[in-house]
Amino acid sequence: MTGIHWFYLLLMVVVVITMVLRKDTAVICTFAIFLLGLMATGSLLQAVSAIFIVFLYTLKQLLGLMLVIAMIVAMSEVLRKSGVNAVLVAPFTSVLKQSRNGFWIIGLTILVFSLFFWPSPAVALIGAFLLPVAMRVGMPPLVVAIAMNLFGHGFALSGDYVIQGTPRLTAEAANLTISQVMLASIPLVLVMGLVTTIVSFLSLRRGLQRGEITMETGRTEPFQDSQSDQDEMKMNVSLRIFCAILVAVLFLSIVVAMVFFHLQGDQATALITGTSLLTLVWVYFIYDWKQAFQRTTQFVIKGFQFALRIFTPVIPIASFFYLGGSLFHKVFQHVLPQASQGIIFDLGAALSKVVALTPEMGVYLIAAVGMISALDGSGYAGISLIGQLSHLFVTHPFDVATLSAWGQIVSIWIGGGTIVPWALLPAAAICGVDPIEVARKNLYPVFIGFVVTSMVVIVMLQI
Repeated sequence: MTGIHWFYLLLMVVVVITMVLRKDTAVICTFAIFLLGLMATGSLLQAVSAIFIVFLYTLKQLLGLMLVIAMIVAMSEVLRKSGVNAVLVAPFTSVLKQSRNGFWIIGLTILVFSLFFWPSPAVALIGAFLLPVAMRVGMPPLVVAIAMNLFGHGFALSGDYVIQGTPRLTAEAANLTISQVMLASIPLVLVMGLVTTIVSFLSLRRGLQRGEITMETGRTEPFQDSQSDQDEMKMNVSLRIFCAILVAVLFLSIVVAMVFFHLQGDQATALITGTSLLTLVWVYFIYDWKQAFQRTTQFVIKGFQFALRIFTPVIPIASFFYLGGSLFHKVFQHVLPQASQGIIFDLGAALSKVVALTPEMGVYLIAAVGMISALDGSGYAGISLIGQLSHLFVTHPFDVATLSAWGQIVSIWIGGGTIVPWALLPAAAICGVDPIEVARKNLYPVFIGFVVTSMVVIVMLQI
């Protein structure tokens, strides 16, 4: 541990406190990057330049996600303007008539799709169609975003039982088989998912009843319902139905293609992005072919404006935590020790050396390491360390698998994620709400979920 490590830890505490107090965290993170650069290099010039370098790196990391959000929002705007969207969402309206059931219906839908396609593509594919229906029955966009985020980036991704990318990484790190990790994780994933979503549902319902959560809470733009656009020209009914059927068939074909060709992650996102842009074009040509050559690009511009408005406040915050990973070496080169894998990773490793080696202590240490390492926003950075540490506290293979699975769950729920703002951007962006506000609302339910699940882990280790 060096002075840089301790200084980064201090700055990290300040940033977290700023988030909790709802202050402008972006300003604090920008200044923190400058101070880190100044301490690392001693050069004012390099410290100032580091802000640009780190921001540019973060922008590159988020650019793909910004693109898919921009295209989906642009497509949704054309569907809304033409009246096709009203036809598309009509079948869901009867299911979501009561907004108190919407949290579970939307959440479970995203859960199923996330198991097959991973959360980001699933939220992008389904969220754009479910949001207008939910809003129409009185379900605030913030609640929709939280439901999609908890069930997708939390519940589904922490288990990842279909694609099995997450348990595969955990198994390799802990020198176990994938089946061992998955078997041990099943009760933990269920407990964590059920407790967190139930607590979140009760908390959100109380907020709705007290008037603390409204249709405008956390919104980054004013509420707009397609039914209120009475002054806009609509297609005739038969043409709207025809276009709606084509759009539905097109996106259902995407689902089939994902399953048949085993497309996940970036591949699935790319397919959705391209299809969204093409759908925007052909629907607008049918809607108003006279203006299509002149005004189609305006919808794309609106999509990018929306994406930038959502992502811009997050870039400085994400940049600060990215700097805690391997990015520090790239920006400041040989300031850290040669064996270092990044400040955040080093902090987790150092923590593991100062605790007693008992199974119970292992539960809490693994959780702490998972939380710290997940702050880079991926959820996967600390899994290799967690797999190695599990062997220090227990020896039986099933116990090692249990501890490793527990660390996997903590890492994914934090950084994969439901707490780190830039990890939950897909749901927040689709719903047009502040991702930091979504993260704040998730803090209490996720913490309760961790507490209850940690008790289950301790019981499992004692059996």
